[in-house]
Amino acid sequence: MSVEWPGLLWALLLVPVALAAYLLAQRRRSRYTVRFTNLDLLANVVSAKPGWRRHVPPAFYLLALAALVVSLARPQALALVPKEQATIVLVMDVSGSMNATDVQPTRLISSQRAATQFIEQLPDKFRVGIVSFASTAQTLTRPTTDRPAVYEALASLHAEGATAMGDGIERALDVKRPPTPPSTGSDVRPAPNPGATGGDAPLIVLLLSDGANTQGRTQPMEAASDAKALGVPVFTIALGTDQGMVDVPDETGALRRIPVPPDKLTLQRIAETTGARFFAAPSSGDLKDIYRELGSKIGFVKEKQEITVVFAATGLLFLVAGATMSLTWFSRFP
Repeated sequence: MSVEWPGLLWALLLVPVALAAYLLAQRRRSRYTVRFTNLDLLANVVSAKPGWRRHVPPAFYLLALAALVVSLARPQALALVPKEQATIVLVMDVSGSMNATDVQPTRLISSQRAATQFIEQLPDKFRVGIVSFASTAQTLTRPTTDRPAVYEALASLHAEGATAMGDGIERALDVKRPPTPPSTGSDVRPAPNPGATGGDAPLIVLLLSDGANTQGRTQPMEAASDAKALGVPVFTIALGTDQGMVDVPDETGALRRIPVPPDKLTLQRIAETTGARFFAAPSSGDLKDIYRELGSKIGFVKEKQEITVVFAATGLLFLVAGATMSLTWFSRFP
């Protein structure tokens, strides 16, 4: 917490001064009662020390004074404030290895559930898009504020095929690129253009994958370089454990169990290249925690907000409480 006018905090010295004055008054009260000549009658009328309730209202008054003085200094505190707008593209791995059950119930189902909860916590104005990749990459929904359409796209995911991670990133970056010019017969990808943003909202890519790139036209690190040139951070999540296994049919149609460990090194390099962060999610609980953390980082920003009214209201509450107790217990105010 900080204050806009710190010089006024010197007024807090009034609190110990007022406390010292109260203690001095209590000592003088004790001396005055001793002067009473009829000690037998004094013992029946005045106790040697006042009861604890006598000190409670003054304590509340001192707390009220401290809170009101702090409120004059205009205190400020950091608070999470929803961002005005942003575009989030979730790039989801749907290769056959996502059927592995080392992340319960399966890697794919865990990723669907966690992604849904992540989107639910984003501000309503955020546009969300879904890109899936297996042997090829495809855009399931372009960035939109239509949440039901996004949830429907997530629910439609099924795991099958190889892993074209680089192509998946490139599909997400298409949001940032200018419209593709008419085809001239060449298969040249448009050059990155930082000026083409598809709007003023910043673009953030969340890449979730559980395996190494095995297919596609673009290698993951090439796509990461393109993302860096466009100024797009690519947050990466490695889903699964090194012990993950999946059954795949061989040439004869018989199922063969093969290991499918996540490619943590490549995902970490992608995040570092684009100025983002890498996360490892060996369990569904870890994945949910990661998405929750990303939601707070991506969807909200820390801003200083004045909380003068909180201290002022607290001071008035202490004042009223002290006065109420004084009237109730001693029939006087203050």
